[in-house]
Amino acid sequence: MAEPWLSIIGLGEDGPEGLPAASRAALAAAEIVFGAPRHLALAGVAGQHWPVPFDIAPLIAHRGQRVAALVSGDPFWHGAGATLAEALAPGEWRAFPAPGTFSLAAARMGWRLEDVTCLGLHVAPLARLRPVMARGARAICLMRDGEAPATLAAWLVAQGLGAVRMTVLQALGGPREYVASTPAQGFALTCTAPVAVALDGAELPPGSGLPRGFGLPDAAFAHDGQITRRAVRAVTLAHLAPRPGELLWDIGGGSGSVSVEWCLNGGRAVTIEPRPDRLDNIVANIEAFGLAGRMRAVAGAAPDALALLPAPDAIFVGGGANAGLIAALPPARLVVNAVTLETEALVAMLHAEHGGQLTRLSVEEAAPLGRMRGWTPARSVTIWASA
Repeated sequence: MAEPWLSIIGLGEDGPEGLPAASRAALAAAEIVFGAPRHLALAGVAGQHWPVPFDIAPLIAHRGQRVAALVSGDPFWHGAGATLAEALAPGEWRAFPAPGTFSLAAARMGWRLEDVTCLGLHVAPLARLRPVMARGARAICLMRDGEAPATLAAWLVAQGLGAVRMTVLQALGGPREYVASTPAQGFALTCTAPVAVALDGAELPPGSGLPRGFGLPDAAFAHDGQITRRAVRAVTLAHLAPRPGELLWDIGGGSGSVSVEWCLNGGRAVTIEPRPDRLDNIVANIEAFGLAGRMRAVAGAAPDALALLPAPDAIFVGGGANAGLIAALPPARLVVNAVTLETEALVAMLHAEHGGQLTRLSVEEAAPLGRMRGWTPARSVTIWASA
């Protein structure tokens, strides 16, 4: 096998002095060095800057020459290593990782890294933290720039999480290292990049944060009343049985609440909805729960809107099911909710022909009745889940 032409070298804030001998040798042997201006300056080498927006094409153009790519710490943890490796054959590259920000931050905090959620909030919305932060939870977050920690503090306060303790960790491992801690409420630290923030929820009151599992409160979602209600949603998701990485088609999404909870439990979802106003609610829920990249809204009606979608692992039809639509669906776990007599007859027929599980769900909630309280029934829902 030919010698790899590309060396992916993890670099810390201590520059070349902190590199092991193999990394220094690979850097010294390189004919061309790519890196961000900060990394090139740390290494003390002249080289080519990564394009903005980031693009590996200029580096690939030098295939066959001895090339080094300088990246932060561990190239394969929120670094450029995976992007480069995906574009190359295994024998074309070799990697020289260094301790990354997450490892250095955990070492400063004295935290078990396996018990900490690690997030790249430099390239993701702050709402990605919404299902993470709760009493006792810990997270380490990479931040975009020196202003981002203050923005994060304001977001935490707005979520009712102002008691979270934020530890700002700047330029870890180098001569400019700086560590300071403060509650999110009243955050007033001045920060400079590169910066990460360690979040500790130990002081949060009981019940803080977003509950996990199925059946979030209806009020947690943007909706116009067209929503799979909490109790029905919990049973529906139990039938859908989400697993990490699986893709859901949510047909007739309404608010997208089923898709949101599917994604919060590790899956991905495409939510199909014909009405523009309800699509706006779905998009708002994607943003509010930090699910960009895992959940997307598609305008249109089934089955026409399904033609170009990737194959699903599960399909949920929340309303408007008919025999033609069911016949047009690809093989997948299928759950259909019926509230009309016509759709109920359809799911009864599907159960008779294909088996599975047929459940009729009636929910009553207490509500004021004069000076007292009484039970108010919701519309019954019949749920068919394929075998």
